[in-house]
Amino acid sequence: MYSEEDYLMLSGIQHFAFCRRQWAIIHIEQQWAENYRTTAGELMHKKAHEEGSFEKRGNLLIARGLRVSSHELGLSGQCDVVEFHQDGKGVELFGYEGKWNLVPVEYKRGEPKENNADELQLCAQAFCLEEMFQTDIPDGYLYYGENRRRSHVEFKAELRQMVKKMSKEMHELFIRGYTPNVKPSRQCKACSLENLCVPKLQKGMNVREYIEQNIKAGD
Repeated sequence: MYSEEDYLMLSGIQHFAFCRRQWAIIHIEQQWAENYRTTAGELMHKKAHEEGSFEKRGNLLIARGLRVSSHELGLSGQCDVVEFHQDGKGVELFGYEGKWNLVPVEYKRGEPKENNADELQLCAQAFCLEEMFQTDIPDGYLYYGENRRRSHVEFKAELRQMVKKMSKEMHELFIRGYTPNVKPSRQCKACSLENLCVPKLQKGMNVREYIEQNIKAGD
């Protein structure tokens, strides 16, 4: 169980699954760079969030920008959308009659990916919601802007175990302040941090050391 001051960003689990070095550059070294993909994704999330808003449609409640956290995972962040479906087997909600089942929905700019980074992020959100509302959440959805469709995600035991394992590894690296070495792959070309990471060097040089070295070279 982690204390609140030790929480890491929940969204970071997607970076971590995509590339551990990318995650460390962003979350440990505090380096960032924008490209078309990140900018478009940010605009899409702004439309989805409308932080703290609730909308009721019959037997459906829609919460946007809901803040969540988990003591077990040591993660905190926001859910794009959480749907509350009225169901006699669900949980009670303050200010609303009946019982409700929770379904997290995460918005993504592009299309379904070859890896499971998006599924892991959504599952981490479910962990937080389960802990906060003391309930079980079997599944959720990823909405992709490219095809404008929802992709169903079942939170199976294997996916849940991966979320636990990765969140633990994230905390271990964060405490050490360690940035993993370069592991060049074709996905580097799609990364907005390529120029900061400099994968072609393949020497495992710390990003901060690389920048300092180049500054000295320019003096």
